[in-house]
Amino acid sequence: MNLDDQLAALPTTQHARLAARGFEPARLHAWAKTIGVDRDKRNRLPGPVEPPYDGDVSSLPEEGTPAHEALRERGMEALRNGEVALCVLAGGMATRMGGVVKSLVEALPGHTFLDLRLGENAAVSERAGKRLPLWMMTSEATDGPIRAALGDRLDPDYLTPFEQHVSLRLTPEGALFLDAQGQPSVYSTGHGDLPDALRQSGLLQRFLARGGKTVWITNIDNLGATVDPVILGFHLGHGLPVTVEVVDKVGTDRGGVPVRWRGRPIITEEFRLPLDFDPSRVRVFNTNTFLVDAAALAALAMEWTYVEVEKKIGEPPARAVQFERILGELTAGLEPRFLRVPRADAGSRFLPVKDLPELGLRRPEIELIARRRGLLPKNG
Repeated sequence: MNLDDQLAALPTTQHARLAARGFEPARLHAWAKTIGVDRDKRNRLPGPVEPPYDGDVSSLPEEGTPAHEALRERGMEALRNGEVALCVLAGGMATRMGGVVKSLVEALPGHTFLDLRLGENAAVSERAGKRLPLWMMTSEATDGPIRAALGDRLDPDYLTPFEQHVSLRLTPEGALFLDAQGQPSVYSTGHGDLPDALRQSGLLQRFLARGGKTVWITNIDNLGATVDPVILGFHLGHGLPVTVEVVDKVGTDRGGVPVRWRGRPIITEEFRLPLDFDPSRVRVFNTNTFLVDAAALAALAMEWTYVEVEKKIGEPPARAVQFERILGELTAGLEPRFLRVPRADAGSRFLPVKDLPELGLRRPEIELIARRRGLLPKNG
């Protein structure tokens, strides 16, 4: 059975489920025709890539200086005016933590990652005297459990999940990949879904109508990346639509890096760099924390790159192909400024947690930051 026939045979309920989550059959057909054809070349950036220019990566003024305090006041004014929304990426399942919803893992004893983000939301809202919206981009796997955890605290504009998009995995031959039960294998198409999924939710448009101006995007489990009025003031002051937090590389760190592509600054993943570009030439990397002008995000219209990824699915494992987009690519459509932030001690803004051993090692840092920045309840 070819791909057309397979899609036509899906139940009406399955079509509705997919359509509600951004599935586009025409895009799947286009992907099926390209599987395995120059995959590496298609996944990599065409054209010249250079390290960041002098001045592309900024640092904040020293704490206690007039310039630092001016940024803090500018940021606090925006928070007091209700101009900022925090949007956390919460679609992940913690496969290396036992296959549970990562947001609901206890980052500290008795306090999940979600609990600490709720604590942050309450603390920032209290300091500002204005409620800070907290939006969570979930996946099909995490949306229900997160909604259940929030319970009657859910609020359609100020505390709510919205789902990222989905597609269907393919076989290496371009047909639908079927799981052990003979069903199509649905997957989330990546953090790059955020601009489209957020617009589809209606949250962004209503935020703009209320005078909203900045969407602060970060991973739910990076508890160092809290809302900071100084960084907000920096973002509002440089005049570009995006600020990307970067940290110094340590050891064998790899990930997204700031570069110049065709003469303009962007964030890209190392696996997308041309083969002749040495990523070690760039000594900072992306933390996946972005401050984005809300109006520019709402108006963003660009052709996203969906990178081809091969997965092993099921037991025994079978080869499947899926196509994903990466959030950092929004910098190809909206010009960024890169901000170097600390990754150590009480000022750290980069505390990623991939598995239980890493969580155990990071807990002292997480607790220090949680207490100093008000993420824990006052009696917690």
